[in-house]
Amino acid sequence: MEELQDVQLTEIKPLLTDGVRDGLVLIKQSEQEHEIETAHGMLHVTMRGAPKGNRPVIVTFHDIGLNHKSCFNTLFNFEDMQEITHHFAVCHVDAPGHQEGAPPFPSGYLYPTMDQMAEMLMSVLTYLNIQNVIGIGVGAGAYILSRFALNNPGLVEGLVLINIDPCAKGWIDWAASKLSGWTTNLEDIVLGHHFSSDELENNMELIQTYRLHISQDINQDNLHLFVNSYNSRRDLEIERPVLGVNEAVVQTLQCPALLVVGDTSPAVDAVVECNSRLNPTKTTLLKMADCGGLPQVVQVSGGATEGCQRGLWTEESRSSVVRALASQERGPGFDSPGGSGQNLRQVSLLHTQVSVYPAVSWNPVVSRLVDRFPGIIIPQK
Repeated sequence: MEELQDVQLTEIKPLLTDGVRDGLVLIKQSEQEHEIETAHGMLHVTMRGAPKGNRPVIVTFHDIGLNHKSCFNTLFNFEDMQEITHHFAVCHVDAPGHQEGAPPFPSGYLYPTMDQMAEMLMSVLTYLNIQNVIGIGVGAGAYILSRFALNNPGLVEGLVLINIDPCAKGWIDWAASKLSGWTTNLEDIVLGHHFSSDELENNMELIQTYRLHISQDINQDNLHLFVNSYNSRRDLEIERPVLGVNEAVVQTLQCPALLVVGDTSPAVDAVVECNSRLNPTKTTLLKMADCGGLPQVVQVSGGATEGCQRGLWTEESRSSVVRALASQERGPGFDSPGGSGQNLRQVSLLHTQVSVYPAVSWNPVVSRLVDRFPGIIIPQK
């Protein structure tokens, strides 16, 4: 197994500046909401901006117990992400019945399976005239976007998969979840999916905030249907190819993928398992130290800390370059600007495949997009 490389950085930048907060008003004004009919029911979609030239659109899909706002607002309101959304349109997809104010489904409604939700995304792309995408998914949403990429490899240019579990739920896990469902309320089941036991016991303010969101902002009947669908998922049936032997016949993701997980997340073993099934030349595993179950709602920024001088960059030195993240943990604060201050973090990266840019404070998603489209210039701070 390849050795993990550790880097320490000190975060010194607040989440949002006054100028960026002002810009969020314009972003809000540019949002368009759509109700899109598919073969398996309606999908609520929020579009930020319009597709620009032949650039892909960023498509997001959230996890159980959340919607696109509670799952992604902190990430997309991060200062560096404003520069990316200036260049890329963003399409937020809410799972059926999970948008704000969603009514309960009628009695007897057949909620789509995880595979069917992946199929529903094609109707979204057709309706919005989207030609290709970069997917950002969390948990259940990461699974759905991965299934979509497996079915439509020519449409997906890259994936950021947070807390992904590529495996089907085993019979023992299935029985345990059924038993816990009789003895535990739905909120506790979802919180246990998102947070480690340490977070559940010691971060009461964070947990209470999410408990209120899950119980008050998400329709409970619809949430129960989504949870059941996720717990009934099939195995993604992906396999790491043997380079030079069976790349053409093995089923695996064809696009570059960034796997993200906190080192205390309940999903850490599943994400490592997923990494072991993907092409190592196209996959980066980013394991965030001292980070819990929701890395997309912590303040993250990072930079290239070694090999920054372009003249020294060669194919042989690629493995020596480390991209690191410095993260300041935050509560969900779905629309709040967050605080400043210094906080030391440590991040481990595996199978890093990147290009070198000047050391500037970047969000990891930003850096991946810049690598994919080097013509985009991210201003230095």
